Amino acid sequence: MKPTKMRNELIYHPTFHTRSKQLGSQLSEDLRKKYGKKSVRVIEGDSIKIVRGEFKGVDGKISKVSTKKSSVAVEGVKKEKTKGDKFDVYIHTSNLLVTGLNTEDKWRIAKLEGKKPSEKPIVTEKTTKVITEKATKKEKTKETKVAKTQKKEVEK
Repeated sequence: MKPTKMRNELIYHPTFHTRSKQLGSQLSEDLRKKYGKKSVRVIEGDSIKIVRGEFKGVDGKISKVSTKKSSVAVEGVKKEKTKGDKFDVYIHTSNLLVTGLNTEDKWRIAKLEGKKPSEKPIVTEKTTKVITEKATKKEKTKETKVAKTQKKEVEK
């Protein structure tokens, strides 16, 4: 396939997961040091700073994410029509700097910290008791099996 055709497919007709990856934005210096990552996929509720464009220097929170436009709407960033109506301005995610993360999604934070979200590191006394009970049951079954085989050998 030609490189131009591949590039155009990524830009104009990308799949859903490719579009999601294109919604990444840079992290601030503090967050880079904390998580060891340079960029993150933005979601609603993240605090951002606009780095380029007409609204450069504006701080705010993300109110809407448009995967179709690969851009986001920021609270407080609006334009006015000639009739006086106000509408959201969508800003491309490459022109943003993430200054604060929405921590409601524990899965996302675990992925950022480099942990496996499916593993649960919480260990309580109950789990250790259950493990010891299972271990003793297994030992008992092994002992009975050994005893049965020894009886059969003695009978022969």
